[in-house]
Formats: sequence, structure tokens, C-alpha cells
Amino acid sequence: METAEFLARERQTIVDAANAALVRVHTHSYETAGAGEVHRRLEALFDHLLEALGTRDLGSIFTYAQQVAEERFNAGYDLSEVQAAFNALEEATWSRILDELAPSQLAEALGLVTTILGAAKDELARTYVSLATSAHAPSLDLAALFAGIERA
Repeated sequence: METAEFLARERQTIVDAANAALVRVHTHSYETAGAGEVHRRLEALFDHLLEALGTRDLGSIFTYAQQVAEERFNAGYDLSEVQAAFNALEEATWSRILDELAPSQLAEALGLVTTILGAAKDELARTYVSLATSAHAPSLDLAALFAGIERA
């Protein structure tokens, strides 16, 4: 069975597992967003994963990661909270792959999922940091680490 076909079939199970993982983490921003909204966001991310798998093109998931970074940054989310959501979906996807696919299918399936979501997380972080450096986000203020150091 092809990876995209398998994951499409397992969509609800994977999204539900990722949602449950986020609930266990207790991130303030996602708790405030509400369970329905968080579930919808995980579904959207998963759908972009499926699209990238089907087309072998990262363009859409890159655009989505940039959009998510901008929206969550402007809403005051910490980057670690947003990455926790991406990680929860990735871990839930891996778990389902490992539980259900034959050993001969694991390398390709895990490699594809890891490549796609890894690239999306990288784009998410780069966009978020770019926004933060132009807006001076307190979560990225490293000045406190360098107290007592003369500045040139």
C-alpha cells in the first residue's frame, strides 16, 4: 500500500492521537483556542502532509507553515507551542506507521513523513524567528544571558 493512501485511510486516528498528545502537554495557547479549533488545525496540517505526499511537492506545506507562523506569532503563541503541535502530529503519524505497515514499507513511509514535516517545521521556525527579530519578541531576548559583558 502506498504511504499517502495508507495515511489518508488513517487520518482520523492520527489526528485524534495528535490532539490527545497536545492535551497532555497543556500548552496555554492551545487550551485557550479550544478543543474544536485545535482539532481543525491538526486536520489542516495533516491534509497538507497528504498533499505533499501525493504531489511530491513541498510548496503547499511551506506556504502553510509560513501562514501558521505568522498567525501564531501575531496571536502571541510561543514558538515551542506551535512546534509541539507539529511534533504531536509527526509522532502520531510515526506511531500509526510503525503499528500498521509491514517492515518493508517502514523506511519509505517514515522517510517521507519525516522529510515533509521536518521541512515544514524548519520553515515554521525560520518564519517565526524572522518575525520575532523584527518585532523583538521577549521569548527570544537573549540579553539576560550576557549580563556583565561589555558591548562594543
